[in-house]
Amino acid sequence: MTIFKGAGVAIITPFHADGSINYDKLDELINYHCENGTDAIVICGTTGESATMTEAEHMDCIRFTVQQTKKRLPVIAGTGSNCTKTAIDLSTSAAAAGADGILIVTPYYNKATQEGLKAHYKAIVREARVPAILYSVASRTGVNIEPATVASLVKEEEYIVGVKEASGNISQVARIMQMTDGNIDLYSGNDDQIVPLLSLGGKGVISVLSNVAPTETHEICARFFAGDIAGSRDLQLKALPLIEQLFCEVNPIPVKKAVSLMGMEAGPLRMPLTELTEAHTESLAKAMRDFGIKLA
Repeated sequence: MTIFKGAGVAIITPFHADGSINYDKLDELINYHCENGTDAIVICGTTGESATMTEAEHMDCIRFTVQQTKKRLPVIAGTGSNCTKTAIDLSTSAAAAGADGILIVTPYYNKATQEGLKAHYKAIVREARVPAILYSVASRTGVNIEPATVASLVKEEEYIVGVKEASGNISQVARIMQMTDGNIDLYSGNDDQIVPLLSLGGKGVISVLSNVAPTETHEICARFFAGDIAGSRDLQLKALPLIEQLFCEVNPIPVKKAVSLMGMEAGPLRMPLTELTEAHTESLAKAMRDFGIKLA
Protein backbone atom coordinates (compact mmCIF):
# COMPACT_ATOMS: atom_id res chain seq x y z
CA MET A 1 0.00 0.00 0.00
CA THR A 2 2.77 2.43 -0.84
CA ILE A 3 1.17 5.87 -1.15
CA PHE A 4 3.92 7.49 -3.19
CA LYS A 5 7.57 7.26 -4.17
CA GLY A 6 9.75 10.34 -4.60
CA ALA A 7 9.32 13.91 -3.37
CA GLY A 8 6.07 14.85 -1.66
CA VAL A 9 5.62 18.54 -0.92
CA ALA A 10 4.66 19.62 2.60
CA ILE A 11 2.63 22.36 1.00
CA ILE A 12 2.11 25.79 2.55
CA THR A 13 -1.36 27.21 3.13
CA PRO A 14 -1.79 30.63 1.51
CA PHE A 15 -3.87 33.14 3.46
CA HIS A 16 -5.67 36.37 2.65
CA ALA A 17 -4.62 39.54 4.47
CA ASP A 18 -7.37 38.91 7.04
CA GLY A 19 -5.94 35.45 7.80
CA SER A 20 -8.60 33.41 6.01
CA ILE A 21 -7.52 30.62 3.66
CA ASN A 22 -6.90 31.84 0.11
CA TYR A 23 -8.32 28.97 -1.92
CA ASP A 24 -7.61 30.62 -5.27
CA LYS A 25 -3.90 30.73 -4.44
CA LEU A 26 -3.99 27.21 -3.02
CA ASP A 27 -5.44 26.05 -6.33
CA GLU A 28 -2.54 27.80 -8.14
CA LEU A 29 -0.03 26.04 -5.90
CA ILE A 30 -1.68 22.65 -6.44
CA ASN A 31 -1.48 23.12 -10.21
CA TYR A 32 2.13 24.32 -9.92
CA HIS A 33 3.12 21.12 -8.15
CA CYS A 34 1.17 18.90 -10.51
CA GLU A 35 3.05 20.47 -13.41
CA ASN A 36 6.57 20.62 -11.95
CA GLY A 37 7.54 17.12 -10.88
CA THR A 38 6.17 16.86 -7.35
CA ASP A 39 5.21 13.26 -6.55
CA ALA A 40 2.56 13.85 -3.84
CA ILE A 41 0.88 16.69 -1.96
CA VAL A 42 0.87 16.66 1.83
CA ILE A 43 -1.81 19.09 2.98
CA CYS A 44 -2.37 20.46 6.50
CA GLY A 45 0.99 19.49 7.91
CA THR A 46 3.26 21.64 10.06
CA THR A 47 4.35 23.62 6.99
CA GLY A 48 0.68 24.25 6.22
CA GLU A 49 0.15 25.89 9.64
CA SER A 50 -2.41 23.25 10.61
CA ALA A 51 -1.82 24.03 14.29
CA THR A 52 -3.68 27.33 13.86
CA MET A 53 -6.61 25.93 11.87
CA THR A 54 -10.02 25.16 13.24
CA GLU A 55 -11.22 21.61 12.59
CA ALA A 56 -13.66 22.97 10.02
CA GLU A 57 -10.88 24.85 8.18
CA HIS A 58 -8.66 21.78 8.39
CA MET A 59 -11.24 19.56 6.69
CA ASP A 60 -12.28 22.19 4.15
CA CYS A 61 -8.63 22.50 3.12
CA ILE A 62 -8.25 18.72 2.75
CA ARG A 63 -11.47 18.37 0.74
CA PHE A 64 -10.48 21.26 -1.54
CA THR A 65 -7.04 19.76 -2.19
CA VAL A 66 -8.47 16.33 -3.03
CA GLN A 67 -11.02 17.93 -5.34
CA GLN A 68 -8.59 20.25 -7.15
CA THR A 69 -5.81 17.72 -7.51
CA LYS A 70 -8.19 15.54 -9.54
CA LYS A 71 -6.14 12.38 -8.96
CA ARG A 72 -3.12 13.87 -10.74
CA LEU A 73 -1.07 13.28 -7.59
CA PRO A 74 -1.68 11.35 -4.36
CA VAL A 75 -3.00 13.57 -1.56
CA ILE A 76 -1.87 12.86 1.99
CA ALA A 77 -3.75 14.65 4.74
CA GLY A 78 -2.13 15.71 7.99
CA THR A 79 -4.63 14.52 10.60
CA GLY A 80 -2.61 14.28 13.80
CA SER A 81 -3.64 15.71 17.14
CA ASN A 82 -2.72 15.37 20.80
CA CYS A 83 -6.33 14.29 21.34
CA THR A 84 -6.90 10.78 20.01
CA LYS A 85 -10.61 11.40 19.38
CA THR A 86 -9.86 14.51 17.36
CA ALA A 87 -7.25 12.62 15.32
CA ILE A 88 -9.78 9.85 14.67
CA ASP A 89 -12.42 12.37 13.55
CA LEU A 90 -10.00 14.16 11.22
CA SER A 91 -8.61 10.90 9.84
CA THR A 92 -11.98 9.30 9.13
CA SER A 93 -13.21 12.53 7.53
CA ALA A 94 -10.07 12.76 5.37
CA ALA A 95 -10.54 9.17 4.24
CA ALA A 96 -14.18 9.88 3.40
CA ALA A 97 -13.10 12.97 1.42
CA GLY A 98 -10.89 10.80 -0.78
CA ALA A 99 -7.42 11.38 0.66
CA ASP A 100 -4.99 8.70 -0.50
CA GLY A 101 -3.31 8.57 2.88
CA ILE A 102 -2.92 10.30 6.22
CA LEU A 103 0.12 11.64 8.06
CA ILE A 104 -0.16 11.36 11.84
CA VAL A 105 2.26 13.31 13.99
CA THR A 106 3.07 12.08 17.48
CA PRO A 107 0.79 13.62 20.14
CA TYR A 108 2.40 16.85 21.31
CA TYR A 109 2.48 18.27 24.85
CA ASN A 110 0.88 15.17 26.43
CA LYS A 111 4.17 13.31 25.84
CA ALA A 112 2.63 9.85 25.72
CA THR A 113 4.61 6.74 26.64
CA GLN A 114 5.52 4.27 23.93
CA GLU A 115 2.53 2.16 24.98
CA GLY A 116 0.38 5.28 24.75
CA LEU A 117 1.68 5.93 21.23
CA LYS A 118 0.77 2.40 20.19
CA ALA A 119 -2.75 2.75 21.57
CA HIS A 120 -3.14 6.17 19.91
CA TYR A 121 -2.08 5.03 16.46
CA LYS A 122 -4.01 1.76 16.60
CA ALA A 123 -7.20 3.57 17.53
CA ILE A 124 -6.83 5.99 14.62
CA VAL A 125 -6.04 3.54 11.82
CA ARG A 126 -8.64 0.99 12.92
CA GLU A 127 -11.30 3.66 12.46
CA ALA A 128 -9.93 5.48 9.41
CA ARG A 129 -8.89 2.37 7.44
CA VAL A 130 -6.69 4.34 5.06
CA PRO A 131 -2.90 4.05 4.53
CA ALA A 132 -1.13 5.95 7.30
CA ILE A 133 2.35 7.38 7.72
CA LEU A 134 3.66 7.88 11.25
CA TYR A 135 5.42 11.22 11.78
CA SER A 136 8.31 11.24 14.22
CA VAL A 137 9.54 14.77 15.01
CA ALA A 138 10.47 14.97 18.68
CA SER A 139 11.97 18.46 18.26
CA ARG A 140 8.41 19.72 17.74
CA THR A 141 6.31 17.33 19.82
CA GLY A 142 8.57 16.37 22.71
CA VAL A 143 8.15 12.63 22.14
CA ASN A 144 10.10 10.22 19.94
CA ILE A 145 8.68 7.10 18.31
CA GLU A 146 11.21 4.45 19.25
CA PRO A 147 12.25 1.97 16.52
CA ALA A 148 10.71 -0.93 18.45
CA THR A 149 7.39 0.95 18.57
CA VAL A 150 7.47 1.61 14.83
CA ALA A 151 8.30 -2.04 14.17
CA SER A 152 5.48 -3.26 16.41
CA LEU A 153 2.91 -0.97 14.80
CA VAL A 154 3.84 -1.76 11.21
CA LYS A 155 3.75 -5.49 11.90
CA GLU A 156 0.42 -5.40 13.75
CA GLU A 157 -1.58 -2.82 11.77
CA GLU A 158 -2.10 -3.29 8.03
CA TYR A 159 -2.92 0.37 7.46
CA ILE A 160 0.31 1.66 9.00
CA VAL A 161 2.52 1.63 5.95
CA GLY A 162 5.17 4.29 6.47
CA VAL A 163 7.13 6.62 8.69
CA LYS A 164 8.26 10.19 8.13
CA GLU A 165 11.51 10.31 10.06
CA ALA A 166 12.55 13.79 11.16
CA SER A 167 14.60 12.90 14.23
CA GLY A 168 17.83 13.65 12.39
CA ASN A 169 19.24 10.50 14.00
CA ILE A 170 20.54 8.29 11.19
CA SER A 171 21.29 5.49 13.64
CA GLN A 172 17.64 5.49 14.70
CA VAL A 173 16.54 5.36 11.07
CA ALA A 174 18.83 2.42 10.37
CA ARG A 175 17.46 0.63 13.40
CA ILE A 176 13.88 1.13 12.16
CA MET A 177 14.75 -0.42 8.82
CA GLN A 178 16.57 -3.29 10.52
CA MET A 179 13.75 -4.02 12.96
CA THR A 180 11.07 -3.90 10.25
CA ASP A 181 13.16 -5.95 7.78
CA GLY A 182 12.72 -2.98 5.46
CA ASN A 183 8.98 -3.62 5.26
CA ILE A 184 8.02 -0.01 5.80
CA ASP A 185 7.89 3.00 3.52
CA LEU A 186 10.54 5.34 4.89
CA TYR A 187 10.41 9.05 4.08
CA SER A 188 12.93 11.67 5.09
CA GLY A 189 11.44 14.50 7.11
CA ASN A 190 14.62 16.55 6.70
CA ASP A 191 15.57 17.99 3.31
CA ASP A 192 19.28 17.85 4.13
CA GLN A 193 19.12 14.07 4.69
CA ILE A 194 17.24 12.81 1.63
CA VAL A 195 20.12 10.83 0.12
CA PRO A 196 21.24 9.27 3.42
CA LEU A 197 17.71 7.96 4.05
CA LEU A 198 17.33 6.73 0.48
CA SER A 199 20.55 4.77 0.97
CA LEU A 200 18.88 2.94 3.87
CA GLY A 201 15.96 1.90 1.70
CA GLY A 202 13.84 5.04 1.81
CA LYS A 203 11.00 5.72 -0.60
CA GLY A 204 11.48 9.49 -0.71
CA VAL A 205 10.99 12.71 1.21
CA ILE A 206 8.15 14.81 2.59
CA SER A 207 9.73 18.09 1.75
CA VAL A 208 9.71 21.79 2.59
CA LEU A 209 12.25 22.42 -0.19
CA SER A 210 9.75 21.13 -2.77
CA ASN A 211 7.65 24.27 -2.21
CA VAL A 212 10.27 26.29 -4.11
CA ALA A 213 12.32 23.66 -5.96
CA PRO A 214 9.90 20.84 -6.84
CA THR A 215 11.70 19.63 -9.94
CA GLU A 216 15.09 19.49 -8.27
CA THR A 217 13.77 17.74 -5.15
CA HIS A 218 12.05 15.17 -7.36
CA GLU A 219 15.31 14.71 -9.25
CA ILE A 220 17.28 13.98 -6.08
CA CYS A 221 15.02 10.98 -5.58
CA ALA A 222 14.60 10.00 -9.24
CA ARG A 223 18.33 9.98 -9.93
CA PHE A 224 18.97 7.84 -6.87
CA PHE A 225 16.30 5.32 -7.89
CA ALA A 226 17.74 5.24 -11.43
CA GLY A 227 21.15 4.31 -10.07
CA ASP A 228 22.74 7.74 -10.58
CA ILE A 229 23.90 7.98 -6.99
CA ALA A 230 26.55 10.60 -7.79
CA GLY A 231 24.01 12.81 -9.55
CA SER A 232 21.57 12.49 -6.68
CA ARG A 233 24.28 13.30 -4.16
CA ASP A 234 25.46 16.33 -6.14
CA LEU A 235 21.95 17.78 -6.22
CA GLN A 236 21.55 17.15 -2.49
CA LEU A 237 24.79 18.96 -1.73
CA LYS A 238 23.98 21.83 -4.10
CA ALA A 239 20.70 22.36 -2.26
CA LEU A 240 22.22 22.54 1.23
CA PRO A 241 22.76 26.34 1.35
CA LEU A 242 19.15 26.91 0.27
CA ILE A 243 17.85 24.34 2.74
CA GLU A 244 19.80 26.08 5.51
CA GLN A 245 18.09 29.37 4.66
CA LEU A 246 14.66 27.71 4.51
CA PHE A 247 15.18 26.88 8.17
CA CYS A 248 16.94 30.09 9.29
CA GLU A 249 13.82 30.74 11.37
CA VAL A 250 11.20 28.25 12.47
CA ASN A 251 9.37 26.49 9.63
CA PRO A 252 7.21 27.64 7.83
CA ILE A 253 8.27 31.28 8.26
CA PRO A 254 11.11 31.23 5.68
CA VAL A 255 9.44 28.98 3.09
CA LYS A 256 6.30 31.06 3.05
CA LYS A 257 8.43 34.13 2.35
CA ALA A 258 10.29 32.18 -0.33
CA VAL A 259 7.05 31.30 -2.12
CA SER A 260 6.05 34.97 -2.08
CA LEU A 261 9.48 35.98 -3.40
CA MET A 262 8.74 33.74 -6.38
CA GLY A 263 5.58 35.76 -7.05
CA MET A 264 3.05 33.22 -5.83
CA GLU A 265 1.62 35.40 -3.03
CA ALA A 266 1.58 33.08 -0.05
CA GLY A 267 0.10 35.77 2.16
CA PRO A 268 0.71 36.33 5.87
CA LEU A 269 1.44 33.84 8.64
CA ARG A 270 -0.97 33.18 11.45
CA MET A 271 0.17 34.23 14.89
CA PRO A 272 2.11 33.31 16.92
CA LEU A 273 4.33 33.03 13.84
CA THR A 274 5.74 36.35 12.65
CA GLU A 275 7.22 37.57 9.37
CA LEU A 276 10.79 36.74 8.38
CA THR A 277 13.29 39.41 9.41
CA GLU A 278 14.75 41.71 6.78
CA ALA A 279 18.25 40.28 7.22
CA HIS A 280 17.02 36.71 6.81
CA THR A 281 14.89 37.71 3.83
CA GLU A 282 17.99 39.03 2.09
CA SER A 283 20.01 35.89 2.80
CA LEU A 284 17.11 33.68 1.71
CA ALA A 285 16.70 35.58 -1.56
CA LYS A 286 20.42 35.24 -2.26
CA ALA A 287 20.34 31.49 -1.63
CA MET A 288 17.37 31.14 -3.94
CA ARG A 289 19.09 33.06 -6.73
CA ASP A 290 22.31 31.09 -6.24
CA PHE A 291 20.32 27.87 -6.60
CA GLY A 292 18.84 29.13 -9.87
CA ILE A 293 15.35 30.06 -8.70
CA LYS A 294 13.88 33.06 -10.50
CA LEU A 295 12.46 35.69 -8.16
CA ALA A 296 9.54 37.96 -9.02
